[in-house]
Amino acid sequence: MTAATSKGQRIGSEADPSDPSFAATTMDFALTLNHILERAGTVHACSQIATRLPDGSLFRYSYADFHRRALKLADALRRLGLKRGDRVGSLLWNHYAHLEAYFGVPVAGGVLHTINLRLHPDEIAYTVKEANDRILIVEDTLLPLVKSVLDQFDGLKVFVFSLAGARVPGHVSYNELIESGSADAPMANVVERDAATLCFTGGTTGRPKGVVYSHRGLVLHAFAEAMVDGMGFGRRDVVMPLVPMFHVNGWGIPFSATMVGVTQVYPGIRPGPQDVLGLCQSEKVTWSAGVPTVWSDVFDEMKQHPGRWSLDGLTVMTGGSAPTETLIRGAQRNGVSMFQGWGLTESSGIAAVSRPNLRLLGESPEEQVRFLAKQGVPLPIVHIRNVRDGRLLPWDGVSQGEIQLRGTSVTARYLNRPDANDRWTDDGFFRTGDIGTIDAEGYIKVLDRTEDLIKSGGEWISPLDLESVLLEHPAVKECALIAIPHERWGERPLAIVVLHEGTTANREELLELLGSRFAKWQVPDDLKFVSEIPKTSVGKVSRVTLRQQFRTGKE
Repeated sequence: MTAATSKGQRIGSEADPSDPSFAATTMDFALTLNHILERAGTVHACSQIATRLPDGSLFRYSYADFHRRALKLADALRRLGLKRGDRVGSLLWNHYAHLEAYFGVPVAGGVLHTINLRLHPDEIAYTVKEANDRILIVEDTLLPLVKSVLDQFDGLKVFVFSLAGARVPGHVSYNELIESGSADAPMANVVERDAATLCFTGGTTGRPKGVVYSHRGLVLHAFAEAMVDGMGFGRRDVVMPLVPMFHVNGWGIPFSATMVGVTQVYPGIRPGPQDVLGLCQSEKVTWSAGVPTVWSDVFDEMKQHPGRWSLDGLTVMTGGSAPTETLIRGAQRNGVSMFQGWGLTESSGIAAVSRPNLRLLGESPEEQVRFLAKQGVPLPIVHIRNVRDGRLLPWDGVSQGEIQLRGTSVTARYLNRPDANDRWTDDGFFRTGDIGTIDAEGYIKVLDRTEDLIKSGGEWISPLDLESVLLEHPAVKECALIAIPHERWGERPLAIVVLHEGTTANREELLELLGSRFAKWQVPDDLKFVSEIPKTSVGKVSRVTLRQQFRTGKE
């Protein structure tokens, strides 16, 4: 019996594995961010990076300038005593200096800890302590946020960056730090499994948990993102990331965009809808990314000023929370091609992308929108499965279970949190906590987070499904469905709605709209109008806050 026909026997198993004639001849080349930075300074040296300054003007420089400053930062950090694996915290907005830190810290052998600037100071202090940050790079406008934190840490070195170019008395500036380094110093000899960056989860179910990403995982993630069925951008594109750079490595865009050499546009401090639209037009932005609420506000601005703005030809990836079909159709009406990216802190950012395949391109526009609202197909080297009660579910688009992940960019554990090891299965899959389906073409549809599903009378109700229908009403700007306690049914859904300014709608007509599309037991018993829906630090609806506010069904 030959090796090829022997069941369970590896083909070629007769060969001696120590025989050099059977060894691969490919170079053993480490997958590190060093190579992406080196490419930025050579192949893409003439590509441009622009940042909106506080006065509305733009600061521009080339990839060659970026490369030089990132190398100087790396050398300056090592001169300060930074050692392999030391953490450097960044409390910064989206701009060129933050991009320099994205590369300068890891190629120095350090680990960049991107701090969520929208956290409470106590939460910031907690993450700085958990990360064991040695150095902080802080925006001057954010210093008040951390002043109470700094006294808690002895020996923490702080450098202040000012996008407006202002000097802050009593602090060494980031630019002074840069100028203390040399661009001619060699990069650290990091290996691909060294830690490169660190992010913390949103802490919606307890204290934030740290996830440490390797050079190897980030490089492979960048390659997967840059594919046509991923982000799909290249050197011909002008890319403006609106997703905060503190949120899950900026969804990986700083790495993938720099790798392929796009023109990068950063919106700076607190960009509003008019800032976003102005940059899209003046910089001829072709590709952008941000949470659904950002784009909803942008389209509202366009509606209020018809003819003033144009986004024709713009491609947008949205994520962080699920876009509704209404939002996607609104994007299309404004000339924007919108698709969804789905992922988690634990997956290095984007793990799946909802792009249409060849079959879908032949379907009706409505069918295409339905698929674009799904979470998408997993990126290469991301393995997915759907599990319920310990058994694998079929990819039939109907069976509902927990989506689980495994891959080269998926974390295998949390930082300093052995108590959370139950998030991984015995065979190494990460339990996302997202309940959904997978269809025969690999499209994931997340119905809701486990903790957000409403269980009424033993039956599950998905808030996202009802919210999507409510948003079809022209007067509804935002909405959220939450569970409130019910003596008989355990839980019942409550709808919370924000109306567009200058429009009207009443409780009865909105509940009637839901009743026309859903079974009676799925329709909320009540609906509340509010002026604003609370958001988390990354722009998602804060259902935790809403449940606290409306726990009895009353304001």
